[in-house]
Amino acid sequence: MIARPAVRTLLAAAGVSLASLALAACGGGGDDSADTEVAADAADSSGTLSHVHGLGVDPADGRVYVATHNGLYTVAKGGKPELVGVSEDDFMGFTVTGANTFVASGHGAEGSDRPGNVGLIESEDAGVTWTSRSLSGEADFHSLDSAEGTVYGYESGRVRVSGDLENWDDRASLDALDLAVSPAGDKLLATTADGVLASTDGGRTFGKGSAQVHAFLSWPVEKSLFGIDPAGKLSSSADDGRTWKQLTTVPGGQPQALTAVNAEHVLAATQDGVYESRDGGETFTKLAPLAA
Repeated sequence: MIARPAVRTLLAAAGVSLASLALAACGGGGDDSADTEVAADAADSSGTLSHVHGLGVDPADGRVYVATHNGLYTVAKGGKPELVGVSEDDFMGFTVTGANTFVASGHGAEGSDRPGNVGLIESEDAGVTWTSRSLSGEADFHSLDSAEGTVYGYESGRVRVSGDLENWDDRASLDALDLAVSPAGDKLLATTADGVLASTDGGRTFGKGSAQVHAFLSWPVEKSLFGIDPAGKLSSSADDGRTWKQLTTVPGGQPQALTAVNAEHVLAATQDGVYESRDGGETFTKLAPLAA
């Protein structure tokens, strides 16, 4: 695992544990097979998920997807998590780009024919099968987002952008934890130890933004940007992240992932579960537990 300086400073500022949020944010650069084995054992023995790296909702049917250290799962309230397909790859970056269409990154499962770093992979059948699109064996994106047909990724300390999933433009280098692009694709935000930094040129340069520290961001519609801090406090912004309004604290402590589908539907994974809000982040109910 890579414990980036930004992550260390971010956690120190918030007074939370380095180890647990680093697990949520990082994976790769160390003994990935050992991490995958531990996560898989936890899921198998407890019947619950563990080590979440991404959340999404398929617009085709409204199903909730959870990208984890040992595979992609669907979850629904009152039901057990179900593995999608047969792959137990380590999903580090994950985002829904359209109906039944996802892009992801991470590491091949132990014993599989996938490389240690899978680069960018795409599924057009809601995660059942995956196709390598680019950077196989090279890249491990820890954050992925998309808007207006363009994918934005954060990998090895730099922002990388692609309009066709094959060719990549390397842009700014910075210590960040997460990226979020505006629905119009005209602004990119990055969570850092210095707060939320903003780019208006597609991630080529970043200027000073909000000093409020967030771990993860999600920007579903223009006037509804959501951020969750390292302690699990959820906030919203209606002015591109310049100012924030605190909404609530998501149950379960430190966050592992955040995705807002629209202004009302918000998903968050914390240390003890995957939670869902249907009222704009005011209240949350648990969809599925997470293994400790």
